[in-house]
Amino acid sequence: MSTGYDNITNNRFAQLARMNEVIFHISDLANLWQIQNKNTLYTTLKRYVQKGLLFRIYRGFYSLKKIEQIEPALLGIKALNRFAYLSTETVLVKAGIISQVSHRITLVSSVSKRFSIGGNFYLVRKLDDRFLFNPIGLRIEGGFYQAAVERAAADLLYFNPHYFFDARQLLDWEKVKKIQEELGYPILRLK
Repeated sequence: MSTGYDNITNNRFAQLARMNEVIFHISDLANLWQIQNKNTLYTTLKRYVQKGLLFRIYRGFYSLKKIEQIEPALLGIKALNRFAYLSTETVLVKAGIISQVSHRITLVSSVSKRFSIGGNFYLVRKLDDRFLFNPIGLRIEGGFYQAAVERAAADLLYFNPHYFFDARQLLDWEKVKKIQEELGYPILRLK
């Protein structure tokens, strides 16, 4: 026999499942579940964590999965709780254009920040909104925005005009230049 509490819990997790999201801030859950009383919300979340229905990443930040089961870039983007995308060194290392392995996940957003979560280290570079929200060279992959290789190169050159690319021959420099022009970045003549 199910109780009223079980029905409420089932309904709440059905709502989460319909959202097709894995990570939530406390304000997201309060709004979704229409819980206005903070004590009720904290008690509810504490019980769900104790039962293994939710996992606490840190205060006010929860997941339906264990932290090690979450894509690290998605985790960092969700932790920022604002628009951000994966770019610069992380994208270029994956493409083999930069050979120095970076242990940081590099993101671009409206804030400059360094932080770590669950053994993942993040470097967030601040980009002006007129560039940040321009979708040129961005795509959604894995549930978050990622820069295409050429956008990542254009972004990195914007932040560091003297950056050295190990395998620069792998880049389509005409596409990089076109992205720079379309975004309004300074056009850099590379030697």
